Amino acid sequence: MAQRYVRVKTKEQQVYYGFLQADHSVAVLDAPPWLNGQPTDIELASDTYKLLAPCAPSKIVAVGKNYVKHAQEMGTPVPQEPLLFLKPPTTVIADEESIHYPQQSQRVDYEGELAIVIGERCRNLTPEKTRKVIWGYTIANDVTARDLQKKDLTWTRGKGFDTFAPLGPWIVRELAVDAKIQTFINDEETPRQSDYVSGMVFPPEVLVSYISQVMTLLPADVILTGTPHGIGSVVPGDRVTIKIEGIGSLSNPVVNGEWLVARD
Repeated sequence: MAQRYVRVKTKEQQVYYGFLQADHSVAVLDAPPWLNGQPTDIELASDTYKLLAPCAPSKIVAVGKNYVKHAQEMGTPVPQEPLLFLKPPTTVIADEESIHYPQQSQRVDYEGELAIVIGERCRNLTPEKTRKVIWGYTIANDVTARDLQKKDLTWTRGKGFDTFAPLGPWIVRELAVDAKIQTFINDEETPRQSDYVSGMVFPPEVLVSYISQVMTLLPADVILTGTPHGIGSVVPGDRVTIKIEGIGSLSNPVVNGEWLVARD
């Protein structure tokens, strides 16, 4: 199994980066791994910490309609170049944290996606040079208030509510090009979404290069690479589980969107 890099919070409210061991204890690093964090003598037992989102990005750059069939189900042509939008860092939640259904919306959709984690500050990269800045991969859910996305001239509101970017549960360094991505709702055995990450219109190295020519990317920034076809709505009481081969699964319940209390 690939090394799984995590970010955790202890009962004493201390936040650490580390890697998850077979017994679910965490070997703590002295810094984020993409900043050359080194092992310490601290080890956290499985019952002494809570998993956080595996990184704390300065920004989340998302890509729309990056699978052919998804563009078709949206009733639009495949973009000729990557279609970018931003999600604020306040959208990020961890595995098992709740997606809050906003009171402004009448339709909220899941969008299972592969997420890229950036490892170093970069700009104006060619596709050939992106491998050195792609630190790893994790799972994301680009939750979308679909009715508001269609209503507004921009996607900021429909994509930007708090809790609309579940991320995790950990990061792996490598991923097979034929890894399968699937989205499940509740206890259904048949996935609502199922495709291979190799089915992207614009692969990761092209996306990172393109985005780096627009904006500077910083360590721990996240790029959402687009969702396969099969999007659909959820309601409070549902649970969304996204699985990517070689990474694991990200699962989040959906709850009524009463305004969130302050959280880390």
